[in-house]
Amino acid sequence: MVKKNRAFLKWAGGKYALSDTINKMLPKGERLIEPFVGAGSIFLNSDYDSYLLNDINRDLVNLYKTLQRDSATFIADAQMLFSMQNNESEQYYHLRAEFNQTTDTYYRSLLFLYLNRHGYNGLCRYNKSGGYNVPFGKYKKPYFPLEELKFFAEKAQRVEFTSECYRNTFKRAGKGDVIYCDPPYVPLSKTASFVSYAGNGFGLDEQADLANVAEAAQAIGARVLISNHDTVWTRKIYENASSIKKIKVSRTISRATTTRKKVGELLALYK
Repeated sequence: MVKKNRAFLKWAGGKYALSDTINKMLPKGERLIEPFVGAGSIFLNSDYDSYLLNDINRDLVNLYKTLQRDSATFIADAQMLFSMQNNESEQYYHLRAEFNQTTDTYYRSLLFLYLNRHGYNGLCRYNKSGGYNVPFGKYKKPYFPLEELKFFAEKAQRVEFTSECYRNTFKRAGKGDVIYCDPPYVPLSKTASFVSYAGNGFGLDEQADLANVAEAAQAIGARVLISNHDTVWTRKIYENASSIKKIKVSRTISRATTTRKKVGELLALYK
């Protein structure tokens, strides 16, 4: 049995649990492109010759590039932040303020990992001014993902990282490329608000546009797989997909496991 690899970041909506299902639907090819890479669970659990991994969150991509360039130094420096002294509310908010003020990309990459592991429940959220505003998580001893960082850094040698709009990432695709899209999901109800993705709204117009872009990519010989909530709206916008698979998944954003519910998701394949 092949060992599954976890991302080194905690990530709301991460695809670790679904990676087997998604990989079975992903077509074979030489390069996998991910316009919304997030924590990278599909990248970590797939096997392509090369990868183009994009995310609009520049802090996330900066962290990945830093780890790709010099993993040993980064890991050693990051581990020093995971101390008892830094696992206090006052120190967390102090370091969060430093993150929001500094323009030093290396220091930001260290603090991004620290904030991710010490902040509340794997959230990544910014206010309208671009400030990271996830509250303190109150964990007894935040986990330092040493082995996960090493594995990511090793596999990252096959990756080109970008931070741009998904439309621009699609423009980089050509015949034979495989594209996996994990966009901010459509809300399950009219009263639910859209996920704020790196400070940028991703509304119904963008959802429909992504489906159109996928069809255009299919026309030039790329293959595209998109995951999203299973709703009347998503079934409509993906109606031109070659195939659609519907599945039930557990929501893990809640801390209280008893309140987690299974919801419908779908995988739309254009090939």
